[in-house]
Amino acid sequence: MLNLDAKMVAAALPIKQLIEALNEAFASDVEVPARAHHEVSVPGGNAGILLLMPAWRKGANMGVKIVTVFPDNVKQGNPAVFGSYLLMSAKNGMPVALLDGTELTLRRTAAASALASTYLSRKDATKLLMVGTGNLAPHLVRAHATARPIKTVTIWGRRPDAARRLADKLSGSSLEISVADNLEEACRDADIVSCATLATEPLLKGEWLTAGQHIDLVGAFTPGMAEADSLAIARADLYVDTRAGALAESGEIVQAIECGAIIETDIRGSLRDLAMRRAKGRSAVDEITLFKSVGTALEDLAAAELAVRNHNNGS
Repeated sequence: MLNLDAKMVAAALPIKQLIEALNEAFASDVEVPARAHHEVSVPGGNAGILLLMPAWRKGANMGVKIVTVFPDNVKQGNPAVFGSYLLMSAKNGMPVALLDGTELTLRRTAAASALASTYLSRKDATKLLMVGTGNLAPHLVRAHATARPIKTVTIWGRRPDAARRLADKLSGSSLEISVADNLEEACRDADIVSCATLATEPLLKGEWLTAGQHIDLVGAFTPGMAEADSLAIARADLYVDTRAGALAESGEIVQAIECGAIIETDIRGSLRDLAMRRAKGRSAVDEITLFKSVGTALEDLAAAELAVRNHNNGS
């Protein structure tokens, strides 16, 4: 069985190819059962969590991402989260490859946002605002710059030193990188705003949004989290990665529905709808569009298939 560590996964997932692979997967017949969530008791400590996220193509491949979250690990100086991806044959169940799940998740998540951008942002978008400075942020910057002709990137973070470190990390590219002190001003000036934070209170305000913008919300993945307020959700033409996931896990959407700012049918489409041309996507230059991502096992499967294929082909 093939074993791909983080560096091998990174080398085998060029962003442009990954965006195309996700588009194909969303347009094809992939079965994605509900993920399993188990609590694992730890004697004398906080419980851990085991997450199992399966998906398969009939007669082709199947896979499952296995994620563990053990919060007490940090006391011993170890990561709290570990992820692995097992790719198998959907014909006979035979294991094919074991891949680093963390690197796989970072890259497929950024690629999903870039895929949405190809349908929802303006084709002439050149200014990107990156809100958040975590591990996902550089991947989102590179992915959006692949999907659109981004020239300038502004970074905003709660901690200015973290924003400057991210700017330094990206400084070797052809992009013009700067750090913002004022989030409202940076938001109003951007063509695309990408957010990847752990915010529990909205950072983006609906009154800040301007005609023609595209908003990409990645970070809030529980009903109690939110990166944008309900006015932002109501003002924008709203799209999601999957309807079921967004309605169950997206804090912005759940909260906007609860306060009456939107109703479920205000979601104009999913990535599957866009990939299959059942949803139109952007139709006017002055539209405000918004994409909400919470992740789906379909993306993991498509990324794992591409990584193994590229590795085996020596690309």
